[in-house]
Amino acid sequence: MTEKKDKTMMKEGEFSGQTYKIFIVDDHPIVRKGLSQLIDQEADLLTCGEASDAQSALQILKKLKPDLTIVDISLQGMDGIELTKNIRARYGNLPVLIISMHDESLYAERALRAGARGYIMKQEATEKMMEAIRRVIRGDLYISEKVSAGIVKKFVDGKSKRSSSPEELLSDRELEVFRLVGQGFGTRQIAEELRVSVKTVETYRANIKEKLNLKNARELIKHAVYWLESL
Repeated sequence: MTEKKDKTMMKEGEFSGQTYKIFIVDDHPIVRKGLSQLIDQEADLLTCGEASDAQSALQILKKLKPDLTIVDISLQGMDGIELTKNIRARYGNLPVLIISMHDESLYAERALRAGARGYIMKQEATEKMMEAIRRVIRGDLYISEKVSAGIVKKFVDGKSKRSSSPEELLSDRELEVFRLVGQGFGTRQIAEELRVSVKTVETYRANIKEKLNLKNARELIKHAVYWLESL
């Protein structure tokens, strides 16, 4: 025990030997296993559970009391942004760290608005990932310098400047529908996945077409597929 405490103190002085439990939500088993192995190698961190989708995660979190939940953006059905909102609504101050392969410029600010305490790209080095985990557990925010600078610039410039990509015009829910369209989901399937009415999904689709200047359903599908492939 003493050896573990000493090692922890050397790694992160503020943790005082305590072990912090991490819950992982990612739909790729190999990612969950790899991340879990990295976490369990740390003296002050321990993986306490995992889930492959949002609904399972919300059920399992009823039984566990993790100190941090790591959530992937690209989950089947309810995505990581909506899951984060649900975690905040149901479990109060449980901190969430979003991990993703997707462009920070599109998702990082959305993740923070949803209630996440940090956002990090999956391709970052192990040291960066562990730093992000510890900082979020400690109560700090974690985002890259690039994203931080972008948010500050957006604040300074005001909302008059145009978005860098058309997809930034979409609301979180519209972006989720757009992603599902790109994955080949039909309107009724999307309604079932998101637990909303078909009419509501049709409204989202109409809004997306208007915001992205798309003429019809075929253009919407083509654009959504192309967008997903480019991420």
